[in-house]
This record gives sequence, structure tokens and C-alpha cells, in this order.
Amino acid sequence: MDTKHCVVDGWVDAISAPGPRTGTATFDLIVRPADIDTLADDAPDTVVTCTSADPRITHELLNGIEPGDLLRATGTLVQPPEPGEPARLTVDALEVLDIALIPVLREMVLDKYGDYVVIFDPDTDAVPVFTTHGTWVGLADNPDTIATLIDIHERVNGGDA
Repeated sequence: MDTKHCVVDGWVDAISAPGPRTGTATFDLIVRPADIDTLADDAPDTVVTCTSADPRITHELLNGIEPGDLLRATGTLVQPPEPGEPARLTVDALEVLDIALIPVLREMVLDKYGDYVVIFDPDTDAVPVFTTHGTWVGLADNPDTIATLIDIHERVNGGDA
């Protein structure tokens, strides 16, 4: 197996997940070549699958890193055993180079909070909340009060949506 200590800059593809072993976290970095201007427009990005067992890095990955964040990951790169599979990087050091932009709503969006559905409307701060079965829960004054409204509903109704 070919290994190499290296530094990789890339964008987080999706929310980090707990790894296969306790105390680890995994995530994918999307890496674009430095000479992207010389490549064809349809040239694929490289996906590097990353894992870390460092408790500080794992905590940050699972609690602070968001999709779209630009990271610098330093560690040991293992080439894939088969062509077409992603390379694997065991991360020893992690640096956040840039954070993802917060998306701005331009139209209504439905979102699910466990057994609840909320509707975000860019024209108002108020957020209607329903159960997934369609039962009206209430109107949260703003997105920060959704959890409070759901907690009250569960206390009043015995915790079942």
C-alpha cells in the first residue's frame, strides 16, 4: 500500500459522520487541481475520504464543520486499492481556511425536525410548525424559537407528535 504524508485543501462535501471506530469521525473533501484552468470544463473533482481519531479534530468535525467549509487537512494519504475508489487521508491536523456562506432563502422551504415539519418563508420571520401527520403545533416567532415551541407541544401532548 502506497502512503504519503501530505497537505490537502478542499471543501467539505457533506456533514461529517462518526467513524467506524469509537472516537473517530469521517468526512469527504472535494479537491480541485491547482491547474484547473488548463483542464476541460467537465473534468471531475477529486474526492478524498478523510478519517481522524484525534479527539479535538473529531469534536470539531462533528460539531463545528459544515458542508461547504474550506479545510486544510494534514495527514497520511493512502492511495486507493482499486482505480476509481477515493483516496483515504488519516488526518493529524485540521485548519479551517474559510467557512461556507449561510444560504439566503429566496423561496419557501420545508424542513423536518424529527416528527415535525416547519415552513421557512423569506418574507417573514414567523415559522409555522406542524407534526409530520399534519397536526398544527403553532407559529414560532422566529427560527430560534422553533425548539421551544416543539418542547412545549411535546410536554402538553405527552411527547408524541
